[in-house]
Amino acid sequence: MKKPLLFAQDLVRDAVKAGEIVVDATCGNGHDTVFLAQCVGAEGHVYAFDIQEEAIESTKKRIKSAGVQERVTLNHANHANREAWPQTQLAAVMFNLGYLPGGNHAIITRAETTVSALQIAVNSLKKNGIITLVVYTGHPGGADEYHAVRNFCAALSRQNFAVLEYQFINQLNQPPLLLAVKRL
Repeated sequence: MKKPLLFAQDLVRDAVKAGEIVVDATCGNGHDTVFLAQCVGAEGHVYAFDIQEEAIESTKKRIKSAGVQERVTLNHANHANREAWPQTQLAAVMFNLGYLPGGNHAIITRAETTVSALQIAVNSLKKNGIITLVVYTGHPGGADEYHAVRNFCAALSRQNFAVLEYQFINQLNQPPLLLAVKRL
């Protein structure tokens, strides 16, 4: 069995082809941004968002080290800012919800803005495109955000979307879980 983050990467890898446009809605320390940049190849592009300058700087270093900086646009902005999103159909959108690992744990993703960003992502997703949300619930506000995001996903039309929830249920310390949305 795979951890939710690794399973999310498998889903994205299966959905994304070289040359496509994707979004890292919460770039954090840049791991998903580099992963996405490798998936889209030299002809594709990644738009990455974070509200924390620390996250943008960390991601900038990571993408430079990986040699993929030309295919990444970093947005020091909230992922709910529609104007900062690419105005095209997207092959994938990745979210890692919670707080910046190694950062200030008081700065977290929030239900209202995450659901707004998720609405943008759903509206922008191309046929067979995927949205992954790795959700951490073990911090203040995490459970509320999970319930808001899950309710949003559960309400999506089953004719147009397939929604998956993947989680371990017998582990300690509230491990992350995965929600995935695929446009049919």
